[in-house]
Amino acid sequence: MGRTTSTVDGLVVVDKPAGFTSHDVVAVLRGVARTRRVGHAGTLDPMATGVLLVGLGRATRLLGHLALTEKEYRGTIRLGQDTVTDDAEGEVTASAGAAGIDRSALDAGVAALTGPILQVPARVSAVKIDGKRSYRRVRDGEDVEIPARPVTVSVFTVDAVTERTAGDGTPVTDVDVRVVCSSGTYIRALARDLGAALGTGGHLTALRRTRVGPYGLDGARTLDELRAGLTVLPLGEAAAAAFPRWDVDEEQARLLGNGVRLGAPELPSGPVAVFGPQERFVALIEAEGGTSRSLAVFV
Repeated sequence: MGRTTSTVDGLVVVDKPAGFTSHDVVAVLRGVARTRRVGHAGTLDPMATGVLLVGLGRATRLLGHLALTEKEYRGTIRLGQDTVTDDAEGEVTASAGAAGIDRSALDAGVAALTGPILQVPARVSAVKIDGKRSYRRVRDGEDVEIPARPVTVSVFTVDAVTERTAGDGTPVTDVDVRVVCSSGTYIRALARDLGAALGTGGHLTALRRTRVGPYGLDGARTLDELRAGLTVLPLGEAAAAAFPRWDVDEEQARLLGNGVRLGAPELPSGPVAVFGPQERFVALIEAEGGTSRSLAVFV
């Protein structure tokens, strides 16, 4: 699907390395693509690796909508220790230990965190509280309380369970998991809440995002590969892969390209990609009361 090109108008599927922030990746792509108009959809923590969607040029207008799509992860939850960040980047705050975890109790804890749930995001996160990032409030010594928010964890499965000894001598249990979830779900918070439910404490030690919407690791490129040759998914292909489509004639395309509301057929909820003749990507719209409402125009 992708093609190597000198244009800077499309989507780049990056396999983010550990130790890089999402902004670091954007900075690298700005240099590679030789454009300032670069953005990303769906932040990955520095510890995490895997799929990060980066938009170049006009594709930056897709990013807010792409960020809302379903995501899939593989990760490792360490039971037996809490950390201030709910992952391995933070200082250990409690070491209750976790040896001989009963598998039925573990499965029950995972099941309770599956489906539509209310989740309190990690305290050290980019969530804003009264206009200030939560992580800044924590670093300033404030006692932070973040309200719970609804998220959906459609898949939460255990792949492997391994007993270990942590560096400080605490007996811990590492649980390899697969998670498929809605936008806004914190895998770190799942680790924290699973540990709390089991009475052991818990945090995330590894995380790899394997998919964002339709974009998976099979189509992702490392930063070294992108430095060697920039692979860009053209704008229309990116939209067609991620959103339902509505094909229109030339006159409808012209009107929709000017932001005019038109009567729309029965369309799925959420963003819909509009294509004119010759597979020309025109706009993202959503159906509202039987008419189209422009979200972003691309012609």
